[in-house]
Amino acid sequence: MAELTLEQVFGPGTTQDASSITLLKSNMPGLTASSSNTAESLLVGIVLKAKVNLTADNQTSNPDQSITIADGFVPSYTVSNNIQYRQDDITLSLRKPAGSLAIDPDDY
Repeated sequence: MAELTLEQVFGPGTTQDASSITLLKSNMPGLTASSSNTAESLLVGIVLKAKVNLTADNQTSNPDQSITIADGFVPSYTVSNNIQYRQDDITLSLRKPAGSLAIDPDDY
């Protein structure tokens, strides 16, 4: 099988050219699209959207898929400056043939 397409990972309307990628905020689960979304909220939206198809099950049936995204364990809680925070973990796994120890985006 082939690698997933941009639209399969990031949603309909996703495009790229030699210097940029265009993602639609409307494809990002839970994101309220605005002109002032934070970088962190956009990153979370991108990860949540990609997690839909970049699963371990899909990787098993499609060996060309190099990346999986999975929920971590039960949320943990921490306190900082007397404020309690919930911490949710998401695991991003990158698979490539053994060789270089560096993470290189071009390998995926």
